[in-house]
Amino acid sequence: MTTPRPPLALAFREAGQGAPVVLLHGLFGHAGNFGTIQRRLAQRFRVIALDLCNHGASPHAPTMSYPEMAADVLATLSAQGALPATLVGHSMGGKVAMAIAEAAPAMVARLCVVDIAPRAYGAGFAGHVAAMAAVPLLPGLSRAQADRVLAEAEPDAGVRQFLLQNLRLDRDPPGWRIDLAAITASLAQLSAWVPDPAMRYRGPVLFIAGARSRYIRAEDRPAISARFPAAGFATIADAGHWVHAEAPEEFLRILGRFLED
Repeated sequence: MTTPRPPLALAFREAGQGAPVVLLHGLFGHAGNFGTIQRRLAQRFRVIALDLCNHGASPHAPTMSYPEMAADVLATLSAQGALPATLVGHSMGGKVAMAIAEAAPAMVARLCVVDIAPRAYGAGFAGHVAAMAAVPLLPGLSRAQADRVLAEAEPDAGVRQFLLQNLRLDRDPPGWRIDLAAITASLAQLSAWVPDPAMRYRGPVLFIAGARSRYIRAEDRPAISARFPAAGFATIADAGHWVHAEAPEEFLRILGRFLED
């Protein structure tokens, strides 16, 4: 068995006062993806949006398994005196949040998992990583040129813009803010889910799905309920996978009700 690397001190954005609520982004994302959500929640809570390992302004590392990323989050929050906390995780961040809830349940006041289930997924992002790696990082590169390269793998302009938020054109030569090599090496682990069969998190849990997304399916609910016995479910009609960005008002209404319950 591979020895986990030491926990990293993660970069974060903090706003508000009160009980801590922690926001964990998905693959290729960063803390700023929760800008609107963080500002609104900060009216009532101490809201900490983290950059996960190899993303945003956080340190890079050659490995990023879910136990390692969970340890990063716990170490960072402990250093900030922000435990126990409510965790809100989207996609990959949702899996990190579930890993924390199972490994350190006393540190999790509540758990909200956004459009991901505790199961393995296909390596659907391999094409995106390959396309990003194919962008020629040469002086003078424009965002439009990079977009044309990504379009060969991803027809959705919105998804391409989400990926391109990681492209740094403010340095010479340009580069990626995320660690593409480490993410590529970790894709199989990030797509997988290897839970401890003995672990259960019995605190309050809410799974929020986008109706146009297939990341949480009806057939996932028995497995979710087995691992999270208090789990509730909500579906937002006018949203796909990026639920909080596509339907922020409805997302905030549902999340706010869960946090105040």
